[in-house]
Amino acid sequence: MAVHRYNMGIVGNCSYMAYIDTTANVKWMCMPRFDSTFLFGSLLDSKKGGVFSVTPEGDFETRQYYISNTNVLATEFTTAQGKFRVLDCAPRFSQFERFFKPLMLVRKIELLQGNPAVKVKCQPVGAYGADIPETVMGSNHLRFLNLDMQARLTTDISLSYILDQQPFVLDQNCYLVFTYGEPLEAPLKATVEDFINKTVRYWQTWIKSTYVPDLYQEQVIRSALVLKLHQYEDTGGIIASGTTSLPEHHGSVRTWDYRYCWFRDSYYTLKAFNEMGHFDELEGYFEYIQNILMRESDRMQPLYSVTGNKTLEETHLPLEGYLGNQPVRVGNKAYLQIQNDVYGQVLVGLLPLFIDKRLSFTKKHSYKPLVDRLLTWIEKTFFEPDAGLWEFRTVTQVHTYTLLFHWAGCKAAIKIGKIMNDTDLVYRATRLEKIATENIEKCYDPALGVYKQALDADHLDASTLKMITMGYLDPASDKAKRHLEALEKLLKTEQGLFYRYVHQDDFGKPEATFLVCAFWYVDALACVGRVEDAMKTLDTILTFANHLGIFSEDVGLDGSQWGNFPQTYSHVGLINAVFRISKKLDVPNFK
Repeated sequence: MAVHRYNMGIVGNCSYMAYIDTTANVKWMCMPRFDSTFLFGSLLDSKKGGVFSVTPEGDFETRQYYISNTNVLATEFTTAQGKFRVLDCAPRFSQFERFFKPLMLVRKIELLQGNPAVKVKCQPVGAYGADIPETVMGSNHLRFLNLDMQARLTTDISLSYILDQQPFVLDQNCYLVFTYGEPLEAPLKATVEDFINKTVRYWQTWIKSTYVPDLYQEQVIRSALVLKLHQYEDTGGIIASGTTSLPEHHGSVRTWDYRYCWFRDSYYTLKAFNEMGHFDELEGYFEYIQNILMRESDRMQPLYSVTGNKTLEETHLPLEGYLGNQPVRVGNKAYLQIQNDVYGQVLVGLLPLFIDKRLSFTKKHSYKPLVDRLLTWIEKTFFEPDAGLWEFRTVTQVHTYTLLFHWAGCKAAIKIGKIMNDTDLVYRATRLEKIATENIEKCYDPALGVYKQALDADHLDASTLKMITMGYLDPASDKAKRHLEALEKLLKTEQGLFYRYVHQDDFGKPEATFLVCAFWYVDALACVGRVEDAMKTLDTILTFANHLGIFSEDVGLDGSQWGNFPQTYSHVGLINAVFRISKKLDVPNFK
């Protein structure tokens, strides 16, 4: 049986994303926001999901790749009659001192050789496949009526051929522009060529401004490009993934909607942007966080929508599901959970805004009240059981990982207090740090030489790898090395992959490994000085990307990709692990 991989690439412009498979079919595209209904969603239902494809007639071979250092995707076809490629582009470039990022998918069908026969289909849907729009032919466009906003396909291909799904001979380049909202009124060919060229230049310039180590440059660059696409620029929020309901493994029932912003990920994401020198993204994310924090008085939710909406009611949709996996979910019930690590996550994430001299951040003093409030929340929740970062639905514990971020948040507050010359803040944070340390040590099992998943728990958890990489444990200490070895023994696979845990949870025993845990493991190996092991493990993990170097959330023992895709957490884990290895090796960078 073939290893399951997601044979898709993504394009986007920080307003929306489109997923295009190796047959140039748009498998998933939600507008006007990441968490809106799909216009094309055959990823989750082949009958109700609509279609937007460009495919040759007869047998063909295909390969897919990105234009170098960009998010412009090429799908190339070879047939007996000739060759062509489809360039997919979500326009993004600077215009009038702002970024132009319309709800527009630009597709160029570029003839490369011969005269192949090509068929184009375009049938969007609304309300997650429940609404079929009426299609009306214009002079050089198709209008799709009765959707929430006006949708239009503007093209120089015969509209009759598209409506009748009739193949035509490709004897010159052709152009397709799908718009949602404002239609294209400018000249078609010149506009498409201009938008593609400007978008290519934008991404290549963005990458030139990205600091990358000399190691694993290709992987870090692609990860940076993937991560950037998941930031909703209008508010600054960064989503976990652009998809919903892709199962953690086949038949698992673990099908979640990840099109939301988890504060749990904030520290790692901000650290990655900071390492790469992308401060606009970092500051934009904190604008998003600040606006949510200013509205919250009782406690923070684990996740919010890209616009800061709090209510993310979880419902099930009557769709086939990916490879038949049910249920298909929209919304995420985890918004109701208590996950107390978020307060420390945000505090640690705030730290660069105060200490990094490269950031001339004008709002440091406006963030000072947030530091006080976050410390208050830490103090209130020290002994409160929570669902933890794995979001258990029927179990609450005082998780070691949560306590670790209480500790890290207090350490960050101490540094901020010293910078701001606030002795009261330093005193208060120091007192709370001591309490956090005392609680963490209650999770230690001296007989096994390992920190358990939670207070009074017997299970081990890969999240405690962060005790080494966050600096709670001295990486040079025997205690750190014993802790790492104990986790390796139970949770590591032969391939260097890592289970989150191996005990039963709400849905049974996990069958797939959680990819970010493997990157945390690489990070921890480098921390304790096992740099050769770290690189060897990383080399293996990199083989679990798809054909475009994109990573999923979960990986099966056979190397199959599962879970939502791409998973920003996985790409952030890769970036941070590579930077750690680079620092350990002290590899010079001559950029």
